[in-house]
Amino acid sequence: MIAVYMGCFLQKAHYKIGGDLMAGKKIIAYINTENEAKGSVLRLAEKYNNEGADQLYLYNYAKDDFSRETFMAIVREVAHMIDIPMMVGFYVKRFEDIKKVLYSGASRIVVREELIEDEKIIKDATQRFGTDKIFAEVDAKGEFKNISVLSKLKKMGIYGVVLKHIVISNKLKNNISDADMTFIVRDSLVRNDLAELMEIEHVLGVATNHFENKVLMRAKYALKEKGIDVETYKSFLDFSDFKLNSDGMIPVVVQDYKTGEVLMVAYMNEEAYNHTIETGRMTYWSRSRDELWCKGDTSGHYQYVKSLTIDCDNDTLLAKVHQIGAACHTGNRSCFFTTIMKRECVDSNPFTVLEDTYHTIIDRRQKPKEGSYTNYLFDNGLDKILKKCGEEATEMVIAAKNPDSEELKYEISDFLYHMMVLMAECDVTWDDIVKELVNRK
Repeated sequence: MIAVYMGCFLQKAHYKIGGDLMAGKKIIAYINTENEAKGSVLRLAEKYNNEGADQLYLYNYAKDDFSRETFMAIVREVAHMIDIPMMVGFYVKRFEDIKKVLYSGASRIVVREELIEDEKIIKDATQRFGTDKIFAEVDAKGEFKNISVLSKLKKMGIYGVVLKHIVISNKLKNNISDADMTFIVRDSLVRNDLAELMEIEHVLGVATNHFENKVLMRAKYALKEKGIDVETYKSFLDFSDFKLNSDGMIPVVVQDYKTGEVLMVAYMNEEAYNHTIETGRMTYWSRSRDELWCKGDTSGHYQYVKSLTIDCDNDTLLAKVHQIGAACHTGNRSCFFTTIMKRECVDSNPFTVLEDTYHTIIDRRQKPKEGSYTNYLFDNGLDKILKKCGEEATEMVIAAKNPDSEELKYEISDFLYHMMVLMAECDVTWDDIVKELVNRK
C-alpha cells in the first residue's frame, strides 16, 4: 500500500488492517480451491479482503501439473486484488515450487506434512527465504497426540503448524501449549467454538470458511467483548473532539488509498462516524434526504476504510478508502471530473509518472502504433527486450563511473523504460513490485 499524506493533515484518528504486524489473534479466511470455480474464488477473496479478515489462506494440494499451474494462476490473480497477507497451501515437488509460491505474492507457503518427500528442499527454502515463511499443515486426528511430529518439522526449519481436524479437550490444549511453535487452527466452526480456539496458548489465529455468508466483523466485536485481543476498527479520538459545523457535522474528503485520487466530499454526524468505525464501510449523513447513508448499500459501490486522518484544526476528516466501482452518482470514478481552470504543469509524483508510463507501454502492446519503438521491441520478442535491458544496464554502470550525474540520469531513465517494457511483456505490474518491496520490508 502507498499512503499519501497531504499538507497539514495529522494522523490523529487512525487504524490499520491486516498483517502479522498486528497484535492479537487473527481470523484467517480459508478457501479450498480444489472444487471451486475461479470466479467463486476471486469473489470470496475480495469479500474477505474487504470485510475484515486478517489474512487469507488459499490451498490446493493436487499433484498433477495442470491443476498446480491452474491454481498458481489463480493465486497470482488473487494477489493482485487483495492487500491482506495471503498464505498458500501447495504440493511441493522441488525447491522452485516454494520460490514460485512466494514470488506469486504469498506471504507464506503451507506444505502438507504427510506430502513432504524431500526434507532437504524445506531446509534449503527456510535458509533462503527465512524460517517464518513456511508452515506445515498437520492432521491432529482429534487431540493431537502425535506431537513428536513437531520435532521433525522444527529440524526442517518450519516455523509454525496449521492444525486441522481437532477435538477441543484439555489434552489438546496442553499438547499445543507445551509445544514451542506457532499454531493456526483450521476449522469450519461447525462443532468447535471460535472463542475457545482463540484462547488456546500459542494459537496465532483460526483459519475458517465459516464467514462465507456471514458478517465477519460481528464475530470480531463479540470476541472483543469476551476479552480476546483481535483487530477491530477503532478511533484514537472521540467524535466530541471534532470541531463541527452549525449542523453538527464534519466534512470528509475521500481519497483512493493507493493513488491518492480525490473521489468525493461528504459529511458525517456522530451516528455516521460511529457506524463507519464499527463496520469499516464509509457511512455519511445525507443532508438532502436527512438520513444515514452507507455508501454502496444501493449501488454496491462500497468504500472500505483504510485510514481516517483529521486536519490541524480538527474540523475536516481525510478518509483513505478502497473504492468499489464509481464514487460519483454519475458513474464517474471521481466526483471531480469537470475541469474549470487548468494550467499546464509537469507531474513530478514519481509513482504517478512510472504508472502512467507503464500504462502507455501497455496501450502500445494492445493497440500497436506504426513507427513505435515500443512496438518494435514487442514485435521482436522477449530475447530482444532482454538484450536491450542488458545493454541499458551496462550503460548505466559506465555512466555511474563518470563524474557527470547528468549522463547517469539519462541512462537510468533509459533503463527504467526498457525495464517497464520487460514488465509488460511478462505481465508484471507496479503493484506487484510494490507488494514485493512491502513484503521484504
